[in-house]
Amino acid sequence: MKDIRRTILWVIFAFSLVMLWDQWQVHNGRKATFFPGAPTPASQASAPASAVPAASAQPAAVPGVAPAGVPPGDAAPAAAAAAPRERIEVTTDVLKLVLDTEGGSIVRSEFLKFDQTEHPGQAFVLLDDSPQRTYQAQSGLIGGPFPTHKTAMRFTGERTLAEGASELVLRFESPELGGLKLVKTYTLRRGDYVAQVRHEVVNTGGQPVSPQLYVQLVRDGNPAPGGTSFYSTFTGPAFYTDAKKFQKVEFADIDKGKAEFATPSPDGWVAMVQHYFASAWLLPQGMGHDNFARKLDGGLYAAGMIASLGAIAPGASQAVQARLFIGPQDEKVLEGIAPGLELVKDYGYFTILAKPLYWLLDKLHGVLGNWGWAIVALVVLLKIAFYWLNAKAYASMAKMKAINPRIQELRERLKDNPQQMQMEMMRIYREEKVNPMGGCLPIMIQIPVFIALYWVLLSSVEMRGAPWILWIKDLSVKDPYFILPVVMTLSTLLQTALNPLPPDPMQARMMWIMPLVFSVMFFFFPAGLVLYWVTNNILTIAQQWIINTRMGVPPQFNLPKF
Repeated sequence: MKDIRRTILWVIFAFSLVMLWDQWQVHNGRKATFFPGAPTPASQASAPASAVPAASAQPAAVPGVAPAGVPPGDAAPAAAAAAPRERIEVTTDVLKLVLDTEGGSIVRSEFLKFDQTEHPGQAFVLLDDSPQRTYQAQSGLIGGPFPTHKTAMRFTGERTLAEGASELVLRFESPELGGLKLVKTYTLRRGDYVAQVRHEVVNTGGQPVSPQLYVQLVRDGNPAPGGTSFYSTFTGPAFYTDAKKFQKVEFADIDKGKAEFATPSPDGWVAMVQHYFASAWLLPQGMGHDNFARKLDGGLYAAGMIASLGAIAPGASQAVQARLFIGPQDEKVLEGIAPGLELVKDYGYFTILAKPLYWLLDKLHGVLGNWGWAIVALVVLLKIAFYWLNAKAYASMAKMKAINPRIQELRERLKDNPQQMQMEMMRIYREEKVNPMGGCLPIMIQIPVFIALYWVLLSSVEMRGAPWILWIKDLSVKDPYFILPVVMTLSTLLQTALNPLPPDPMQARMMWIMPLVFSVMFFFFPAGLVLYWVTNNILTIAQQWIINTRMGVPPQFNLPKF
């Protein structure tokens, strides 16, 4: 009876892995491998900036509802339309940005301290306006024929952060439209990935007007570059409010009109998230606004906020000091920018465990000065913390190994009488005070911790470009010579060989097949993840070997009959 239950559990476990893999694929915008259901959004060709969308008529600004066509941009006067369009390239010590005089939007960003994984020496590009990708930060006014991100603007300011200067100021001024003029001023500071974006709205007409300010991030729905079929992280919009906290929005849910997130909010921010990097618009704290996420033409998606500016009297002006973050997901930096912004570095359900693990890993790096050795040290500390749980598990395994010959003899002798065989096995377990599950429960308790550590290592931008030793020049990419994955596979098989074989031959074969399948995936995982697993395997084998020897059960290799 116990063998039947074990077999059923193995089947459930294998089926769960298959279903989990399928859901993981769907979660990351790919098609399900084994159980295809509703089609996921197909990757669509990126559209140029000029296609970033215009409704045929000016939408009414309804509180709590995203405007259907932010913005039209086709109501500009002849003088504005005739203004020459220019791309303004500006550079600080950490960022190179390209801004478009059409709307004063940021259409490209390069990180001068982060290289492209595929092309070392070339700066990593996040925002982009190329035939392959579209990803921009835009803002403007709605509620009338006002300046939008499609309005031609006049640029003034410097283009390079001067030696010794602390900030760079860029100014974009629109013509008068609908009685309003919009002056958009970017202030870029040395060493900072946050741009201060001041929106000054001037009423140049003779009547009071009540415009609304919108800020939005627009990008295509294609997966972020750099992932693999074996692992991927979330790509898409995210919202944060004090009431609802962090809310991710899938592109597929936007397609279906099923996206769920807080709409009216007195606080919070909107972001566009991908592996290692993010962008985010932040309005002043306490400024009420409406969040929106919608699909645009050309396979593009927009996520943003709309804030009412109230009535502006003739000759008066009103300014809103927004902030725009474009940078790496450095947890310590993000925590200092806005409440909850560090959550764009998404640990999922294991955040409560992952955050202290990251804190400890960061402290170890501060002492050791190398992220690879910090990973090794963290695994060592975790093994020490769980020493007694592991000792209990391996002691139980050692007892099982000691009585395994008796169990095997019993199975051969009573193979034609399963009921009596089960009774005799239970008797032996009672006499020897062995719990067949005793080796599993202590290990199961540790699984959430190691899954949380997995997400810490996968999500931390600090691993990007960080070397360990010799041939490992970048812990965020796969081992170029597959040495670590081979060591991991061998250590996993050695660890399996040291464990007692299950009485059932099928289960014994599964014990060897599953680690092999699991190890194949790690050939394509980042070297930092593989290093953590190799270290854990080696320490586990050492502890298991010592406990077996102390209990008088000499280490031996248990190989199944295939």
